[in-house]
Amino acid sequence: MNSIEIERKFLVKNLDFIKSSFDNNRIEQGYLNSNKDRAVRVRVKNNQGFLTIKGASNQSGTTRFEWEKEISIDEANQLLTICEPGAIRKTRYLVKANQHTFEVDVFDGDNQGLIIAEVELSSENESFEKPDWLGQEVTGEVKYYNSQLSKNPYKNW
Repeated sequence: MNSIEIERKFLVKNLDFIKSSFDNNRIEQGYLNSNKDRAVRVRVKNNQGFLTIKGASNQSGTTRFEWEKEISIDEANQLLTICEPGAIRKTRYLVKANQHTFEVDVFDGDNQGLIIAEVELSSENESFEKPDWLGQEVTGEVKYYNSQLSKNPYKNW
């Protein structure tokens, strides 16, 4: 699927979002290429595999090209073996807030202690409800991109 992804990213203040969560998934992902102009990601989510290519972000960091294709779990596991060092492991919680759904990632491994929420929007200036557990906005801050967390994990900050 090709699309333009418009999202905003926030730190999370506490675990209050868990009680409002309607689903969660275990995710492991690695990067075949983590270049700032294009990232090529391999992801295993539950028993599904995905290959994703993301382009460079616009100046505000809210918008970028994204292409994703489902691949077999075997293909994804094979590709994970040749990824750059620094696999990302996390649990993703889905939390509804009015008409929007936040994806809240609770990282473990080298990024343990980091919790980031993202909300996808239909336009850059679309308004949305900000739940009480939502903290500082980090949209466009490159160090919070998963591709960068794989190179410079949270434990090193």
